[in-house]
Amino acid sequence: MRTPVAAAILLSFVVLSGCKVAPSKTAKGAGIGGAAGALGGAIVGNNTGSGNAASGAAIGGAAGAIVGGAVGLVQEMKERNAQDRLAQERAYQQEVARKRQEEARLKEQLDEELSIAQGFRITDAELNDAQRRADETAGRLAELKAEREWALSRKKELDETEAKIAAETAEIARLEAELAELRGETTVSNP
Repeated sequence: MRTPVAAAILLSFVVLSGCKVAPSKTAKGAGIGGAAGALGGAIVGNNTGSGNAASGAAIGGAAGAIVGGAVGLVQEMKERNAQDRLAQERAYQQEVARKRQEEARLKEQLDEELSIAQGFRITDAELNDAQRRADETAGRLAELKAEREWALSRKKELDETEAKIAAETAEIARLEAELAELRGETTVSNP
């Protein structure tokens, strides 16, 4: 029993490892199925009592190869279908991106043509009026910014003056206490 089984396993490894490129799923499935079928067939053939392990291995190997090849073929077809779907999706996305770029280019071109057409219809009076209004708004904005800056400056000046008064008041109190102590006077602290 060991000889046919070992031979079937050895044969399947030799067949599968002899390829320079990775075998297809169909070939892998046929090889694995054949090896498993040969092993199973040899065991069954040997255990039937007739001692036909070799014929059991051959029949099991053939059946296993057919079933394994079919399973591998189904897997291979699924992979090809998935790859085809991905390729179609990529092509579709590229086409959509190309169309969007074309639409954006056309919109930009139309906007430019519209601006040119509008430019021809603008009179000197409209342009002068717009320039006058722009100057007025710029002047008003400058006035408001200057007024704001003036108010901030006054607030900063007041804060600095108050801080100076507080620091000087504290220094006056400290010096009065120090001098009173040096004179030997008792100080009365303000509550």
